[in-house]
Amino acid sequence: MSTPTLRVIPLGGLGEIGKNMTVVELDDRIIVVDVGLRFPTAEMVGIDLVLPDFSYLRDRVDDIEAIIVTHGHEDHLGALPWILRDLKTQDIPIYGGPLTMAMARSKLDEHRLRDVECIDTTDGERYQIGPFELEMVHMTHSIPDASAVVLRNAGGTILFTGDYKFDQTPVDGRPADIARLAEIGKEGVTLLCGDSTNVDRAGWSLSESVAGPHLEDVFSRCEGRILVTCFASNIHRVQQVVDAAAGLNRKVALIGRSMKKNTNIGKSLGHINLPDGIQIQPREIEQFPPHKVVVVLTGSQGEPLSALRRMAYKDHHQVQLKKGDTVVFSATPIPGNERAVNETVDRLYEMGCTVITTKDAPIHASGHGYAEEVKLMLNLTKPKYVMPFHGDHKRIQMHADLAKAVGVPPANIFRGENGKPLQIDGKGARFVEPVKSGVIYVDGVDLGDEADAALRDRRMLSADGIFVVVATISEQTGESVADPEVIFRGVPYSVDEEQLIDEIRDGVDASLIQAAKDGVHDLDALQSILHDDLAALVFKKLKRRPMVMPVVVEV
Repeated sequence: MSTPTLRVIPLGGLGEIGKNMTVVELDDRIIVVDVGLRFPTAEMVGIDLVLPDFSYLRDRVDDIEAIIVTHGHEDHLGALPWILRDLKTQDIPIYGGPLTMAMARSKLDEHRLRDVECIDTTDGERYQIGPFELEMVHMTHSIPDASAVVLRNAGGTILFTGDYKFDQTPVDGRPADIARLAEIGKEGVTLLCGDSTNVDRAGWSLSESVAGPHLEDVFSRCEGRILVTCFASNIHRVQQVVDAAAGLNRKVALIGRSMKKNTNIGKSLGHINLPDGIQIQPREIEQFPPHKVVVVLTGSQGEPLSALRRMAYKDHHQVQLKKGDTVVFSATPIPGNERAVNETVDRLYEMGCTVITTKDAPIHASGHGYAEEVKLMLNLTKPKYVMPFHGDHKRIQMHADLAKAVGVPPANIFRGENGKPLQIDGKGARFVEPVKSGVIYVDGVDLGDEADAALRDRRMLSADGIFVVVATISEQTGESVADPEVIFRGVPYSVDEEQLIDEIRDGVDASLIQAAKDGVHDLDALQSILHDDLAALVFKKLKRRPMVMPVVVEV
């Protein structure tokens, strides 16, 4: 009897922080673990969201047994509606904890995908999904209902840790199920796919329960309004802010669509308790003295459309920041977001606000385990093979080094990349031929790939502006019959404007005369010649490369 072929294909989350997504294949059947996204960087002009390239699944929709989501953060759940819309299916069941599935249903409802089956899992229960047996193991993270995923199958047992830490005093009183992890380790783990996010930090992470008392201490020293920004899905942190506000007899206002939505979901499932009368609406903030108000809002990562970012740029219709306000960042920047966060902080200082970050007080505890916790996970589960997940290349290497340190043979440790399948069969484990991977951009409601022409144009426009040149030519001779019209926007220049326009007009005339001599009459060919000649002329004069758009009109 031949050994089944098991393949683990990361489509996102390796060599980067965010957009976590992995395909698990047993022969021709598929399970997808996590469907995350990440937010755009500064150079992704006009882009709203960044998704993993899931084109590998487009021709294999009928092979997908289920999607399993480890927890409700955007980098593990946020791409779900986009992927289902693009795959044109509502027949794939989604599995996850009750809070995770409540968030999934909310997202799907927004996209009118109301026929998707979302199945609430119970930790420790086993679910048969095609040739796979699923078990979820309770973990602690910065959101309730975080779970590790165990997939048993004929090719071996795979354990995805998801995002985790070993917090012994979690806010909800439910530490990670270390005993079950140890039992699974004794049963035998073929492959461990482990979180690498904080593997570069020595020791053990702080308990989430540490943040609450420090938040209250910070609040007690603030005389004006307090605005606390954190992840909208960090429900434990929102509860701690509410508790600190209640202890100081302050009212609480929630701002940001995702903040309100997730808090309402958390309340409905018993994860958040808001004392009677403590919550006020954003429109009521001005009705209370500044020392009686705490605002909880989105924007801890400097996201362009977040509530805090819009307030920092005086573009929020409900709250106007002023001198005397204190803004508390109860989160640390995700790697890659530092620039956006620093810009926001600087704007807040300019407006006269006091800013408190994790550098000033321990008001944030990471949801990801440090190096000692990663080693504990390895020792508990005793995997045959290890493939570090959820981290940039530096962190993946450091995770690999920790695996070696606890005794995993170097030949059994695989430093993966997005699109690089790890195949496990009777011959052992090895990387095989890559599949397509990368990113897909969300622009409004449309999806575009990494080579999207519109994004390239936006980058060029944002860098050096645009030249539009309209040339009117004779249909008979092809020569110019009127002065070319020259329009430019956003082009930095240090020469005389009239002189520059005259030189461009002369350049247009010269190109058209030469084209007529060469017998070129096709409009597309003429526009191509003009583009090349004018781009060279503009670069020679300005040492810049703006977008050049020639338009040729025949009369």
